[in-house]
Amino acid sequence: MGTFWDYMQQGGPVMWPLLFFSIIALAFAIERFIALRRARINVNEFLAKVRKALIVNRSVRDAVKICEQYRGPVASIMKAGLLKYGQPKEDVEKSIENAAMYETGRLERGLVVLATTANISPLLGFLGTVTGMISSFDALAKQGLQNPAAVAAGISEALITTATGLIIAIPFQLIYNYFQTRINKFVRDIETAANMLLETFGEMDRSGIMPERADAPVAPKVG
Repeated sequence: MGTFWDYMQQGGPVMWPLLFFSIIALAFAIERFIALRRARINVNEFLAKVRKALIVNRSVRDAVKICEQYRGPVASIMKAGLLKYGQPKEDVEKSIENAAMYETGRLERGLVVLATTANISPLLGFLGTVTGMISSFDALAKQGLQNPAAVAAGISEALITTATGLIIAIPFQLIYNYFQTRINKFVRDIETAANMLLETFGEMDRSGIMPERADAPVAPKVG
């Protein structure tokens, strides 16, 4: 069994871009894993607290404070909608939509690197296969069968690069699919939260509830 650098040398020049893409993709994968883990919250608990602040406490200010206590895209789009309370429904929806687009972009940051690595690694491996076979046939043409080691070197380069490309592509494709699943879950949670907020605003208007707005001064409580 050879060392890592032995395989790098045997695989030829194509091994270096493969190494570069794998390191960059690994860095983005670790960063996305940490970011998505931090953004995860108990959505049902969060929405229940926001609804209680609006319906029971009648305070948009309290609902905004609850949003500020949580991390992640769901809390951010809820805060954006709450800060627009009292304005036309179209303005509230537009604010939520803009916040959702921004948060979705943040969630998907770096995924293009993982997708590119998963797609291009097998192609680079096949490129190494072609260059390795060219080397083998060139050695065969020059030296014939008298020097099988020269022919074997090209075949070794071809097989190593092919295997390396697949070894890199398969796990990063799985990681990319995993992150896409997680992000789709966040998107569904964002849609649920937005619909809940708009329905709650409508319920408040129909019931005549006039909550304290987020930008309103806090009135002293009467004992």
